[in-house]
Amino acid sequence: MGHWIVAPVVLPAFLAPLIVLWMRFDLRSQRVFSVAGMTALVALAITLAVSASTNAPEVYRLGNWEAPFGIVLVLDRLSALMLLLTSVLGLAVVLYAIGSGWDKRGWHFHSLMQFQMMGINGAFLTGDAFNLFVFFEVLLIASYGLMIHAGGEARLKAGVQYVVYNLAGSTLFLFALGTIYSVTGTLSMADLAQKVAVMPASETGLLRVGAGLLMLVFAVKAALVPFQFWLPATYTNAPGPVAALFAIMTKVGVYAIVRIYTLVFPAGGTIGWLAQEVLLPAAAISLIIGMIGVLGARDMGRTVAYSVIGSVGTMMLAFAQFTEAATGAGLYYMVHSTLAAAALFLIVDLVRERRGAAGLAITPVPPIRNAGLIAGMFFAGAIAMAGMPPLSGFIGKLMILDATRGQWWLWGVVLVTSLIAILGFGRAGSTVFWKAHAAEGDQPEPTRDATAPGLAFTAAGGLIAGLVALTVFAGPASAWLRTTAQQLYTPSAYIDAVMAGAYERAWAATSGHGDSHAEVPAEGHGADAPAEPVSGH
Repeated sequence: MGHWIVAPVVLPAFLAPLIVLWMRFDLRSQRVFSVAGMTALVALAITLAVSASTNAPEVYRLGNWEAPFGIVLVLDRLSALMLLLTSVLGLAVVLYAIGSGWDKRGWHFHSLMQFQMMGINGAFLTGDAFNLFVFFEVLLIASYGLMIHAGGEARLKAGVQYVVYNLAGSTLFLFALGTIYSVTGTLSMADLAQKVAVMPASETGLLRVGAGLLMLVFAVKAALVPFQFWLPATYTNAPGPVAALFAIMTKVGVYAIVRIYTLVFPAGGTIGWLAQEVLLPAAAISLIIGMIGVLGARDMGRTVAYSVIGSVGTMMLAFAQFTEAATGAGLYYMVHSTLAAAALFLIVDLVRERRGAAGLAITPVPPIRNAGLIAGMFFAGAIAMAGMPPLSGFIGKLMILDATRGQWWLWGVVLVTSLIAILGFGRAGSTVFWKAHAAEGDQPEPTRDATAPGLAFTAAGGLIAGLVALTVFAGPASAWLRTTAQQLYTPSAYIDAVMAGAYERAWAATSGHGDSHAEVPAEGHGADAPAEPVSGH
């Protein structure tokens, strides 16, 4: 794909300052360019996904510097999947923000959205652990601004908590990277994979420390137990469209776990089964705590927020198996849970806009506008998130159970927590929608009308439609994801794409002995290996 691989990073990086500097006081232009940018990202993501489906992993070398010395972006099936999921979600969020008027309740919403997309896309594409940290910081800085968009005491308090947790995680990330670099001398993921694989067991003590620290960092980002405390308050108090976008934020941490612990630290490799030993119990406890939170939540926002924790636990139960079948099931569930959580956050925001002083409290209040449509959408999102048939949550959980046959305790956890989630969502939906009543003299307070409610409903409904499509096309989708899992567990293609002949080409380019793009044998990756002569030199 050549230069198109870097486009998902460059496009929002260009649009964000353009919107700030040129369209600062022109909301209509901001909206046009923001929607156009998000639409272009969807088109780019589809193109890259098609390319990744038919080709081996492809590499883009920034500045034409070879790995491990330069910065590389790597497109494979997993990164293409995450780019597509992010771009679709970003477009839905922008459309909802325009339709509901959220984008005019504070400054720089659209530019912050573009910076956020730049950081998320870069995190999914980067082939270097340090640049993973850099893109983490870019997306987090943008998310800080989005979190406190439109202000408010509760939102600011939750935003400060969010910042503190993530700053602590970022500091720990640097410690982890420094530890790993001190042992291996590199942070290129492909180069790390090669060096870690041949490292003597007697010298892996410090490496295990670095791998463990990385696991803690990614657990913070993914909101795995015991680092899930920041998520409920943050997601509940964030603006509705921002909370929907944050549905992909926990998946950045999940993605990092899957990428690092299948490529650099594979289960049973140099550091043994450390990742599985940590992830499996953390995932089970996250699932239990998340679904109990759904049942015990006192407002609809926290109901959905706790379901996000539960969904992360569910998919991590699959990923922690470190098998192709379980990873394919986990990827399917990850796509499902992202769409379901984002849809529910948008639907919940529609409720909040119409309930006046009652907000999202799970208490009966007079009927709201569009109650039937909103209730139907909430019902669809709830049964999807709880894992009830016929939507994709049910199929995803069946796939996970099938991939973990024989682990009866895991089956018990998944099934019991699914029942708890059904009860929790049922309690919230029946109280808010079915028990609504207007007592004599107790009429609802006037609530403001959305700017373009049709567009807001279309955005939320589009995500529900995505769940339906994922259900209808579960066969081809799961087949594609199984192939993606196979690629993850045969990392040689990824490593060869990044590293094959890298040292030789870098030596040739810097010493003037050949073209940096000259084809060289894949064997002998050491710096002393001779470069293949290039004709004309």
